Amino acid sequence: MKIYLRYILLFCFSCYASMAWCQQKPNILWVTIEDTSPEFIGCYGNSAAKTPNIDKLAKEGVRFTNAFSTGAVCSPSRTAIITGVKTYCTGTGHHRSAFPVPAFMKGFPYYMQQAGYYTTNGGKTDYNIKNESGYIKEAWNESGGDKAGWWSRKPGQPFFTVVNFNASHQSNTMTNPYAQYEKAVWANLGEQERIADDAFEMPPFYHDSPEMRKEMARVYNSLSLTDKRIGELLDRLKKDHLMDSTIIIFYGDHGEGIPRGKTNGISFGFRVPFVIWFPEMYKHLSPWGTGVVTDELIDFTDLAPTMLSLAGRQQPEYMTGRAFMGNQRQVPPKYLYLSSDRSDNGLDMVRAVTDGHYFYARNLMPFVPQLRYIRYMEVGAIKQIMRSDLEKGVLDPLQKSLFEPRPAEFLFDTKTDPWETKNLAPDKNEQERLRNMRHAYEKEVVARRDVMLLPEGEMEAISNSGNNPYEYRLNDAAYPIKEIFRIAAISGFRGVPKFLKQQLNCLKDSNRIVRYWAVTGLRSEPIESLKDHVSEIEALLSDPYPPVAVTAAAVLYELNKSSKAVGCLKKHILGDNQYWALMGVNFLLYTNHDKKPFVEAVQQCLSMKGRSYAARAACMDFLGSLHLVPNDFEHLRG
Repeated sequence: MKIYLRYILLFCFSCYASMAWCQQKPNILWVTIEDTSPEFIGCYGNSAAKTPNIDKLAKEGVRFTNAFSTGAVCSPSRTAIITGVKTYCTGTGHHRSAFPVPAFMKGFPYYMQQAGYYTTNGGKTDYNIKNESGYIKEAWNESGGDKAGWWSRKPGQPFFTVVNFNASHQSNTMTNPYAQYEKAVWANLGEQERIADDAFEMPPFYHDSPEMRKEMARVYNSLSLTDKRIGELLDRLKKDHLMDSTIIIFYGDHGEGIPRGKTNGISFGFRVPFVIWFPEMYKHLSPWGTGVVTDELIDFTDLAPTMLSLAGRQQPEYMTGRAFMGNQRQVPPKYLYLSSDRSDNGLDMVRAVTDGHYFYARNLMPFVPQLRYIRYMEVGAIKQIMRSDLEKGVLDPLQKSLFEPRPAEFLFDTKTDPWETKNLAPDKNEQERLRNMRHAYEKEVVARRDVMLLPEGEMEAISNSGNNPYEYRLNDAAYPIKEIFRIAAISGFRGVPKFLKQQLNCLKDSNRIVRYWAVTGLRSEPIESLKDHVSEIEALLSDPYPPVAVTAAAVLYELNKSSKAVGCLKKHILGDNQYWALMGVNFLLYTNHDKKPFVEAVQQCLSMKGRSYAARAACMDFLGSLHLVPNDFEHLRG
């Protein structure tokens, strides 16, 4: 009897020890959705939204008001998530690039596996790096499709599972034809789950018309379907008796997938809904409590170190994010630093700083408008309605400004002006704040050695040489960041004589990247200020560095429609290098002069074998702007 009792006690102790071990290793479920801003979710104050499952998680858990993606489009955001490193360090800021990262830079689930976790991903990877398949295989026990989930782990093994829902993706909210949206979204909602066209407020930067409301309703209904699918997932978690042992983290991958949101370097492009739900067993792991709202600053590079902290693993030194939960939690920062670069065929470079209240954006290529040409957006009916309304002259000054060149700097008070309608950068009362945030951005660029200052073709050359952008940027002899940034930092500040003088002086600099940023700055200068410098700019057409020659040709064409500029642009549009071709076509999309001299070259470029999607999409946008190809979904595929 005593022996029998001893075995019972031993068994009970083993169970208790096992439970204690499990409590140190919580199950973690990520519920991720696409292309969504918090403004369209019920728990963030939108009474028209139908998101009861998300709202319940927020009510019982922790709702973040200051969570930001680090990129304004999906693939760079996911690079930051999986590596815990800023994309301007890894060189992965351009949407759908494929540059390598160092071998030591593992996807963070790899370290969670070493901590005993079973790691699964439902198929949304899109990490924007070279050898992505090998990276995925190393990071995840299972990845892809409905089969990957917690249900395949060993008994009692803690899991880290990512389930991604794409009903709210831009394809449903604006890009796909309306009939396709009806089939994919509308038909899968019950009457009470649908949101009518007149049931919500329109953002002020959109013209309020029946046509626009019809398109905007897609956002609400796609999110309603997303919420419905989330409810089904949570039901499965309950059915498997795992709700009481699983921390649930819900978030969107970047801003709303509609014009001025996704791909755009303002708060609306970066701020995301973010909720953490804790079961009773793990409520002690929340630094904020539960059933609360926090304004703590977090961005996507913080996710990897936080998951490792919860798993009991040390954060690798290369990660730039901070743990905001677990025993390695770090103090919240004063600022977050965000970035937006090329998206598909849309050239851009924005560096941003936010303290959660004010949002500062530095536009280094402000000749490109907020609603720049991106083929995947141009085929959407909502974008076509907006362009049509612009031509009809029915847009108000704010709505019209989205199609105009940007200022060098934006400063928005996102608390009193959540839709970012008033730029405070020129406000005399905000100059100290503006200087402080500008200085913070400049300090970050130099300290992190922002490698995205290199033209994209340069980074491909680095990658093809056996190196990678992350390590290349650390070599000051090859990449003198202070020298380069000194001239890049003034790009876009128009009509400042001392800046123009600096740019002109640097056109003959021995460093090709310095020359590139000098002439890039000239592209934003008022034409009147360049009329006395035609010969200096013309001399650059024969520059041995193609990005300098292409950019100089674009500037010269704006100046005087020079035939030499036309010849130089055509040469590079039809050249072997797809990056220089993309650059040339992008410049022409925003020319103030006749585009017809370039039609034949662009048509040839479009038909060339081996052209990247981005280069072909830019060509289609160019031809579409002249109504030479239709802006429809089938031509997007072509």
